[in-house]
Amino acid sequence: MSRIGKLPITVPAGVTVKLDGQTLHVKGPKGELTRTLHASMGIKVDGSVITVSRPSDEPAAKSMHGLTRTLIANMIEGCAKGYSKTLEITGVGYKAEPKPFGLQMALGFSHQIQVKAPAGIKLTAPQPTQVVIEGADKEKVGQVAAEIRSLRPPEPYKGKGIKYAGETIRRKAGKAGGK
Repeated sequence: MSRIGKLPITVPAGVTVKLDGQTLHVKGPKGELTRTLHASMGIKVDGSVITVSRPSDEPAAKSMHGLTRTLIANMIEGCAKGYSKTLEITGVGYKAEPKPFGLQMALGFSHQIQVKAPAGIKLTAPQPTQVVIEGADKEKVGQVAAEIRSLRPPEPYKGKGIKYAGETIRRKAGKAGGK
């Protein structure tokens, strides 16, 4: 039995879960998510507890068991609490400004970069060198954070660029100075 897949999922107060065949609808204070789950997985909703079962002990079914349970748990946690990722901007003149459409960023290019927030995602810049991505969908929050980071990834010599909060950048020594 999958160690993760066999664990029951408790639905917190304020979150409603509705199952239509293999489509799960989760609604909570932070948002509303819908996902169609794998056809072979058995999903059972009993009041405030959700259990996932698998049809057989084949390797493919075992891997889908844990994945399905984790996807459901992430949907419920996202609708209840939400997810957020923080990015830090390092470099002289590098900054982010909040705009009605999302963010406008100056990253050392000859032009400003405009980042539009997709549906369900909130982009904020509490400081010019910090970007916070918030939303109910864990996948979408991570994808938007990765796309923003890819605009100017941190370089190893001076450490300039956009990095995740808490990420350490391996620094290189650079050229040895002349005598």
